[in-house]
Parts: sequence; C-alpha cells; structure tokens
Amino acid sequence: MTNTISAALFGLIVLAVLGDITLNDHDGVLFLARKLTDLIDYLAFWR
Repeated sequence: MTNTISAALFGLIVLAVLGDITLNDHDGVLFLARKLTDLIDYLAFWR
C-alpha cells in the first residue's frame, strides 16, 4: 500500500466518522466500538 492510498483511506475513514457524528449522533461509532469489544472478549476466550 502506497502512502497516497493510505492517506486517501484515512481521509475516507475520518469523513465517515465525522458524518456519523454530525448526522447520527455517534450511533455508528458506538455500535462499532461495542462490537469490537465483543470481538476482543470472544478472542480472549479462545486464547
């Protein structure tokens, strides 16, 4: 992955998060954070 592609992907992620914050009151970010913690707990169980 080149620096240009990584910068573009970073910009898209930042825009998506900012759009979620302004339009949906953090609902998408909170959903992903909760699912990430569930995934971490699930993986820690199998460790």
